[in-house]
Amino acid sequence: MRIARFSIDGTVGFGVLEGDELDIIKGHPFGGIERSGRRVPVDKVRLLPPVLPSKVVAVGRNYAEHARELGNVVPEAPITFLKPSTAVLGPDAPVPYPGFTADLHYEAELAVVIGRLCREVPRERAHEVVLGYTCANDLTARDVQQREAQWARAKGFDGSCPLGPWIETDLDPSDLAIQCTVNGEQRQLGRTSEMVRSVADLIVHITEAMTLLPQDVILTGTPAGVGPLHAGDEVSVTIEGIGTLTNKVVKS
Repeated sequence: MRIARFSIDGTVGFGVLEGDELDIIKGHPFGGIERSGRRVPVDKVRLLPPVLPSKVVAVGRNYAEHARELGNVVPEAPITFLKPSTAVLGPDAPVPYPGFTADLHYEAELAVVIGRLCREVPRERAHEVVLGYTCANDLTARDVQQREAQWARAKGFDGSCPLGPWIETDLDPSDLAIQCTVNGEQRQLGRTSEMVRSVADLIVHITEAMTLLPQDVILTGTPAGVGPLHAGDEVSVTIEGIGTLTNKVVKS
């Protein structure tokens, strides 16, 4: 099932995507889905970020080749950091190039959408707390990341976390193709099977320390091939079984 969040005539809602139409959901998809029977064409709505998370928990260096390309080793424990809710953008939303960096990078990632409140999740039950998966772009001010010990500014600036275009609920995340293109040219190509730690591993690790709420998001790391973006570039993240998230970088 594909669940999209959308806006039409000033009203925001959720819908199940079926062909070129959205079957509007009563309320929200967290805690059960009740369809209203009202349908709207997808081309008549504006797709929004599929969720509004209280927090985005991101994982660094979870693909060995990406760690090596930046001169790093694979860490013994996952590197985690937070992106605030103000970092989130939706599909086709413009990404303002931050004025405090001269080296903005793309990072294509599989995003895990949490479906229920959870803490200290056992590995065998990790799948129970997941609503589904979506595409993410972990935009990074690389020069700032390299000169500042904390990654809050480099990774958490406004607009640094495009998500979308929707949530796919029926998906095995263990071996999916993940790709990034810039202006139609392929820059990244990998598979989620290359992740050092699986989705279940990450859920267990993160929930040892903090409570995850419905709509929270986990970013699972990026494959090798990261590189710079410039104002005017169109960057797309495509993940097998989900779809394509596209955003354009604009001057801030």
